Amino acid sequence: MRQDNQLLVITHLSQLITLVTGFGSLLLPLVLWLTQKEKVYQMDIHGKNIVNFQLSLIIYFIICIPLILLFGLGLLGFLVLGVVSIIFPIVNAIKASRGETPTYPFTINFIS
Repeated sequence: MRQDNQLLVITHLSQLITLVTGFGSLLLPLVLWLTQKEKVYQMDIHGKNIVNFQLSLIIYFIICIPLILLFGLGLLGFLVLGVVSIIFPIVNAIKASRGETPTYPFTINFIS
């Protein structure tokens, strides 16, 4: 296994592809993780964290849809989740460049 902090940073930042294409925030990091987890040191840990975070975001976005009818709370939820989905990949990309383990808040552990 090789140490490749640059690829770890790219994997975290690949979640932001949705800002450009409208989709892919789960797909691109998933492909990078599955193809590189045996080759790059700590890719397995980072990849699992990213996939768990993206799956959690999808669930939280789905929960916000019916909450729109409840005093517009869903719209506030969409706003908060949108900001979180941009900030935390950037913060964790910086952490990955320093060799630190990423932390994503409110993440459900689907893959451990």
